[in-house]
Amino acid sequence: MRGIADTGFLVAFANRRNLHFPWAYALAEHIHEPLLTREAVLAETAYHLKNSELVLRMMETGLVRLAFDIKGHRTELVELARRYADHQPDLADLADLCLIRMSEINSQLPVITVDGDFRIYRRNQREMIPVIMPPVR
Repeated sequence: MRGIADTGFLVAFANRRNLHFPWAYALAEHIHEPLLTREAVLAETAYHLKNSELVLRMMETGLVRLAFDIKGHRTELVELARRYADHQPDLADLADLCLIRMSEINSQLPVITVDGDFRIYRRNQREMIPVIMPPVR
């Protein structure tokens, strides 16, 4: 399986007490090449897990790899930030904007997330972003 990793998936995968751990762990068994992500997602994951070493091991073991340089996408990110300004941007939303842009660039890859906002976000202005999410309970 290939995809783009969001914070919620990584946190759920690494924390047995997380509500979505069984889903994330089962999904991870089907991942055979690194999921794409960016630094903001890894920083946010380390913050939530309170464990930077574990996040670095996710990269070392090949669960994720960095695949986005913000410098080359500033114009598109500014446009996305304007479009979603009502979501009160913060660090998490900047990470989300970058994942939206990554989805535009890697249109065949789903975003793996627990964040319901990805059902609202659109890539290329109107196109739904393919997502893999835990089942609704």
